[in-house]
Amino acid sequence: MAPTETRQESILQQNGFSSAELTNVKKKQILEDYKLAIISREVSYIGRKETLTGKAKFGIFGDGKELPQIAMAKYFKKGDFRSGYYRDQTFMMAIGEVTVQQFFAQLYAHANIEADPHSGGRQMNAHFSTRSLDEEGEWKDLTEKKNSSPDISPTAGQMSRLLGLAQASKVYQKHESLLEQEKFQKFSQDGKEVAWGTIGDASTSEGVFWETINAAGVLQVPMVVSVWDDGYGISVPRKYQTTKESISDVLSGFQRTEEDEGFEILTVKGWDYPALLETYKKAAQIAREDHVPVLVHVQEVTQPQGHSTSGSHERYKLDERLEWEEEHCCIKKMRNWMLAEDIATEEELNTIEEAAKKEAKEGKDAAWKAFSTELKQDLDEATDLIDALINESNNRGKLRRIKKQMNASTVPLRKDIVSAVRKACRIVREEDLKAKKEMQNWLKKILKENEERYGSHLYSESDRSPLNVEEVKPRYGTSPKSVDGRIVLRDNFEKLFEKYPETLVFGEDTGKLGDVNKGLENMQEKFGDLRVADTGIRESTILGQGIGMALRGLRPIAEIQYLDYILYCFQGLSDDLATVRYRSMGGQKAPLIVRTRGHRLEGIWHTGSPMGMILNGIRGVHLCVPRNLTDAAGMYNTLLQGDDPALVIEPLNAYRLKEKVPENLGEFTVPLGIPEIISEGKDITVVSYGSTCNICESMLPEFKRAGISVELIDVRTLLPFDRNHDVVESLKKTNRILIVDEDVPGGASAYMMNEIIQEQKGYYYLDSEPQCLTAKEHRGAYGSDGDYFSKPNEEDIFEAVYAIMSEADPDKYPPIYE
Repeated sequence: MAPTETRQESILQQNGFSSAELTNVKKKQILEDYKLAIISREVSYIGRKETLTGKAKFGIFGDGKELPQIAMAKYFKKGDFRSGYYRDQTFMMAIGEVTVQQFFAQLYAHANIEADPHSGGRQMNAHFSTRSLDEEGEWKDLTEKKNSSPDISPTAGQMSRLLGLAQASKVYQKHESLLEQEKFQKFSQDGKEVAWGTIGDASTSEGVFWETINAAGVLQVPMVVSVWDDGYGISVPRKYQTTKESISDVLSGFQRTEEDEGFEILTVKGWDYPALLETYKKAAQIAREDHVPVLVHVQEVTQPQGHSTSGSHERYKLDERLEWEEEHCCIKKMRNWMLAEDIATEEELNTIEEAAKKEAKEGKDAAWKAFSTELKQDLDEATDLIDALINESNNRGKLRRIKKQMNASTVPLRKDIVSAVRKACRIVREEDLKAKKEMQNWLKKILKENEERYGSHLYSESDRSPLNVEEVKPRYGTSPKSVDGRIVLRDNFEKLFEKYPETLVFGEDTGKLGDVNKGLENMQEKFGDLRVADTGIRESTILGQGIGMALRGLRPIAEIQYLDYILYCFQGLSDDLATVRYRSMGGQKAPLIVRTRGHRLEGIWHTGSPMGMILNGIRGVHLCVPRNLTDAAGMYNTLLQGDDPALVIEPLNAYRLKEKVPENLGEFTVPLGIPEIISEGKDITVVSYGSTCNICESMLPEFKRAGISVELIDVRTLLPFDRNHDVVESLKKTNRILIVDEDVPGGASAYMMNEIIQEQKGYYYLDSEPQCLTAKEHRGAYGSDGDYFSKPNEEDIFEAVYAIMSEADPDKYPPIYE
């Protein structure tokens, strides 16, 4: 039933619209908003058809959420950042950061950064980002752009990053000297930027959502979180997702009062266009002016096509619900409202709808033409090469079948084309043909091109890559002072905080205590609690703070108290931080340093060395494993000169061990991927890192007494690993190798073995079986005995080396045990 005339007037007046004041300018904007909503809805409909007809692999769309996103976009200013999820196509269209053609280019996986500037075809459709970096990998002026951090698929994964994006505004506002420097003015204008987050209602069940909400309330940062509430999480209704079936009701305790800080919580219907405008106007003002976080619970949202192209929502929604969704479609509601308010006539709206649908179709057609034309060029070249081969080869029949299969699809993909060419090369491998040589040359070229398309930008390719930082060795005076290792680290941090005003560190017990091992002792007193800060026990959002701030030009160091606790934030490390540069195809970077400490303590949850898991999960992040704190300090010095993220694992048992104080604190560097040869030898190469390497070093006198010349190598970083192949150069000399690692069997040791034996071709220089000495499969048991019987100890290391030598020369090295 249409609202009464009095009710209509009341709604309009409440939201800044009155019939008397509804100017042509306002009417024009309303009609433009309606057209955009129709375009976006049509894009969703067409996108589903393109997927189901096989032209795209998978489709996920934002239909049903058009009006809330248009309203939100009106208050999204230059310099602001979005951290959203894969339903925000209308919003991105509204801020001018995605066109219809670009949307479909991503749907088709068009691997061209000009066609799909969000990911160059690497991300599933509806995963957006803007380009913060120029072609040289340097920052653009982010205050002149409407920015979006690069989306990820894991539900609620965008939330922790959102916290950091918002906190960056607070840092820029409170860090008085930072914006006085011209180079930082491209990141903020007095800290007035708002971070805008979006999330589906069902995803608010994820722990990282709650962790982010709690942390934002504590930190009081300018962020607006919109919860699109369509009543379902795929097929699971809200009653199984959320207590009280309302996230705003559940979070009501976070509502700020005159006495207590907290959130501003707003609710609005997803189909009420005037109310949406007023709600987002209020949310933006509160966040931007007062630095108060805001949650907007957008209720009664619909999802006309269900969750995705993987299934139909008719399977799990009752007819009554489907009818309700059709009635409460936001576009339908807006249309009825405009007709009731005489904003437009039926004829005018029909004309707008036809034009919008035409624009959506034209954008789709243009995207498909650009995509298919590029592929057809490769197809034509491959066809010509196979034809030439057919003319010369004795295997014409087989080659013709390959050609036919290659051309079977409407538009063959690159995999079809390259696969066909490789099969053709295989068939004519025994023939000496001119056409074969031409085909092989073409294949080399095309594989190189596709390596760039699909494999570039995992790490920095700019001049500021930390791999370009040259080594500067620690410089010692004639009588260097010997102190606890933590003092070297602490005093080095002090130099870094002085040198880099954009650097800040935060974590559990990081501030007032100066971290649990006092590597930051008194740093908060010297640099303030903005730059050296305590946080709650919330590893996921500690990491997220770092990612978000790093995306906005700061150089955060996020401290995770112990390596064992890295699992709490590992999802963010792996899915988000490690892939920022890759999934934006070099468009964004987040040079966050994650600081932690681990190895060789006591107890199941303080002896963790899950290096294999970390290595396999964070490609895209440098992994530094120093054996002492001077090396750790040098790694921080290196990383802050670069523009890549890193994880630095400080050795837990080194803080109280004595180290000499270098004169050039803050200046000396440890090159990434360059091992250190601790001792030279000719009989066997022993490779290790971290605390276990120190145990190996302590055994060198024992090896010497046993007549074994050991070359001990500390790899220092696992990602990258031995860039100059120093280990295999050692192996050429010794012909024997033992890898010592305190991870479980097959963990980091298997990774190192693969690097040395396969990648470095160490296999060719072996005279003895390559061996690994690792920890046991179980966690490290408590106490000194638990450590001794759980991880490699001095006797284990000696006996492992001796056994290899004994097998090679039993007369000289008789077995210890018969």
